[in-house]
Amino acid sequence: MANLNVMSSLSQILVGASHTPYGPAPGSLEAVVGSFKSATTKLINQQSDTPDSRVWQRNYYEHIIRSERAPDAIRKYICDNPVRWELDRYHPDATGLDPQAVALWQLLKADV
Repeated sequence: MANLNVMSSLSQILVGASHTPYGPAPGSLEAVVGSFKSATTKLINQQSDTPDSRVWQRNYYEHIIRSERAPDAIRKYICDNPVRWELDRYHPDATGLDPQAVALWQLLKADV
């Protein structure tokens, strides 16, 4: 099951994926992200009448989940994120760090 959250500054998707050492393959995470970015860019540019405008940053962040507790913490972070928009570092009036983001980052770093 995938969790999805799209906000003005970012998109967050939690998916299960398999990985191969031979580079991008059909159905791989890289192929899925590339297809998602391509399709949404075309749609956004069509609706905004902005042909060939860039919508997404070039790369994406991925993290391999290595503990039993991380998936629930990541799902909660994704679901709660729109409510915490004013704490996001990309919010124009952000007032500080998002404690939930800091806690999640510490959990993920500890699981390496």
